[in-house]
Amino acid sequence: MAERSFQAIILAAGKGTRMQSAVPKVLHKVAGRSMLGHVIETAQQCRCDHLAVVVGPGMETVATETGRLAPAAALFIQTEQLGTADAVLAARDAIAAHPGDVIVLYADTPLIRSETIGRLRAALDGGAAVAVLGFTAADPTGYGRLLTATDGDLLAIREHRDASEAERRVTLCNSGVLAFRCPDLLDLLRQIGNANSKGEYYLTDAIEIARARGLRCAVVACAEDEVLGINARDQLAGAEAIYQRRRRTQAMAQGATLIAPETVWFSFDTRIGRDVVIEPNVFFGPGVTVEDGAEIKANCHIEGARIGTNARIGPFARLRPGADLAADVHIGNFVEVKNVAMGRGAKANHLAYLGDGAVGAKANIGAGTIFCNYDGFTKSKTVIGDGAFVGSNSSLVAPLRIGAGAYVGSGSVITKDVPDDALSLERSVQETRDGWAGKFRTLMSKRKAAKAK
Repeated sequence: MAERSFQAIILAAGKGTRMQSAVPKVLHKVAGRSMLGHVIETAQQCRCDHLAVVVGPGMETVATETGRLAPAAALFIQTEQLGTADAVLAARDAIAAHPGDVIVLYADTPLIRSETIGRLRAALDGGAAVAVLGFTAADPTGYGRLLTATDGDLLAIREHRDASEAERRVTLCNSGVLAFRCPDLLDLLRQIGNANSKGEYYLTDAIEIARARGLRCAVVACAEDEVLGINARDQLAGAEAIYQRRRRTQAMAQGATLIAPETVWFSFDTRIGRDVVIEPNVFFGPGVTVEDGAEIKANCHIEGARIGTNARIGPFARLRPGADLAADVHIGNFVEVKNVAMGRGAKANHLAYLGDGAVGAKANIGAGTIFCNYDGFTKSKTVIGDGAFVGSNSSLVAPLRIGAGAYVGSGSVITKDVPDDALSLERSVQETRDGWAGKFRTLMSKRKAAKAK
């Protein structure tokens, strides 16, 4: 029998007023990716056949983010904030067009794992018409309670404000994530009323309606931190901490050494090879790949960069987008690299700015060297050939080519191309005046004494 169609509906219409932000709540980032982006990625990892996202009126930026990350996703607007069931019904056209399994996810719950969604689908395969993701809360106050039968089947979900004292003592709580395999899901959703203390249409009421129709409902448990919902900045920070712990553990399990794991910060897409060593206080922004055997020394900031096999970076180095470092490259302390490809074995060991260009294999960039790439209007490239040697405190004014094997003398300002194997110098003539310093000190001392009288 063919596998059933699978559709994910992501609810992203919440205003997030507690965030105190002009940015919609679901666009705030965890590990460099929007919360909405994390949930979309998880749904895609689960190989959902269809994806729908429900937003609120005027949330064009959320719609844009959806289109960027999932161009095929259907977008729906919940015109009024009337509860979660109303939000799902905003996507009624998608549900009607794609009969099959439906899972409801939340764009402000970015830490849920694809494996967990897989277990929800397995519960449907096991005969449940509705499967609810639950967790045991350390403090269940405010959460809806999952009320179960002795055989473990789910009887009802009771919102905290509507629960009895006995029901409030239950610690098995509702995450809000539900999966459905119903003969007519739309009809079930339409039966949900708003006879509760908030006058809202709760998706959780689908449980009792389904059971009244003789349908089985199940609970799938997960860890509490996996379904952390984010409504305020402190919760956003908490989610970041959870994500980073996970990612550090994963990096070490895959063969990287983190000297002080709690001080290393990964982006959602950071790729770390085997036998990579990362010292304390290293930050990875989006778009970084670190290949096998590389060493990242302390206090480096890296984004949009590729670091080749056995390269050595830092300490106190900054790699910006477009930094592409081949194997065995050395980038030392207080060196900044932006949009530069560095060939195998090239070195810039200290105090340099390399922006827009290319550095050949085994070339050496001396301390204090600057690629003068910007004239206030346009950016130009500096190209340095294989094996070239650039002396300390040199300014290379782009556009410029330094030939293979060429030398640039220390302290030079180079504005013209340098041929292969040539030496280029640009310095003022040095003048030495014997005895001048002693005479100067004597003169100044006399002037100072005269003023003191």
